[in-house]
Amino acid sequence: MSLGAYTPHLTLGSLLESLRLRAGGYGLVAHYQQGEFHHDTVLRVDAARAGLPGQILVVATNCNGGIKELLCFDAVPTHAALWHRRCPDNAAFSGELPALLAAHRTIHWFDPCELLADDARSELRPEFRERLSGGGYRLKSSHKPAAT
Repeated sequence: MSLGAYTPHLTLGSLLESLRLRAGGYGLVAHYQQGEFHHDTVLRVDAARAGLPGQILVVATNCNGGIKELLCFDAVPTHAALWHRRCPDNAAFSGELPALLAAHRTIHWFDPCELLADDARSELRPEFRERLSGGGYRLKSSHKPAAT
């Protein structure tokens, strides 16, 4: 089995169900978000049962849970190292990835650096968003009123 065997469903929910059935489940290690339109869900799996070369599976999805990319490692990568690999010219990201054991892109994949540009698309109105380090937007942090 390879990473490609886990992408026919093309959605995170279907992939998680497949891991439950084929590999006896998974553990959620981390969830990294960069802007509104990119999520990295980091999972720990039984590599032998899953038929994968490593125990860490990074599932990159769009905002609708559509799988863009699967990455397999033996150690957990950091958010900054994943984005440094994707956009090496972006000074906000740095770090070394653990050895990449396997990778697979789906039809949902596109250059993720486009999400980080100053003029990147956003579904948030300008007055309700703030820019993230490295690029992309998120909803502005709420500000509590001062105590009286």
